[in-house]
Amino acid sequence: MESTLTTKLKAHETTIGTWVSSGSPDVVDILRNLRFDWLVLDMEHSPITVETVSRMIQVLNGSKVTPLVRVGQIDQALFKSVLDAGAHGVIVPMVNTAEEARQVVRLCKYPPKGIRGVAGVKASDYGLNLGSYIRTANDQTTVIVQIETPEALKNIKEIVAVEGVDIAFVGPSDLTMTLGLMDDRGNPRVLEALREVVKACEAAGKAAGVMAASPEEIERDLAMGFRFVSLASDVRQLINGAKSMLATAGRN
Repeated sequence: MESTLTTKLKAHETTIGTWVSSGSPDVVDILRNLRFDWLVLDMEHSPITVETVSRMIQVLNGSKVTPLVRVGQIDQALFKSVLDAGAHGVIVPMVNTAEEARQVVRLCKYPPKGIRGVAGVKASDYGLNLGSYIRTANDQTTVIVQIETPEALKNIKEIVAVEGVDIAFVGPSDLTMTLGLMDDRGNPRVLEALREVVKACEAAGKAAGVMAASPEEIERDLAMGFRFVSLASDVRQLINGAKSMLATAGRN
């Protein structure tokens, strides 16, 4: 297994990707031809199943775009399924403590670092390359924990210090909500929280990630030092593109 995202993270490069929430392999096929470093196939806020994820990952065969999957919760069977399907990493929502972060790592790694089970499935070319896969997967699988609550912010230094955690990703909408600010993503308290996550990640030698919903947020987040930046999602880009064309046609 060789992940281009892992290589870029080790080189301290900034990586750019986007969320795919539509569940469409066609969308993945389109996006793979653009200059994205990675795509996140979202199982948390969409009806996408493991079977659909498997088909979407297959579309990326031969591509340098890294397939990642956001799961809905810390769940051994779910982690195993998406990694066996060929995901190069998982994004886990609502990780609030260092112990939860350690559990995420354990579920993503083969022994002795974790408890992931071995099988000759898609990730190892259905067992044809099982030996090389299990020898490289622990180092090449990206573990991303989401920071979305005041509790997670309080524990951010301990969370990013966990061995095996590669990226702390801020879920700005949930963080804004849990801070009691509803949808005020530009509130100074949210901005301070973003800076706090970047600072903790830099001190721990990890990458900070974030979802940028607008061109202004993209510029701001890159300037803050985020190195794993999602340019919104396929659904949001579809809406924005349609609204722009409609505005040109006088349908504001």
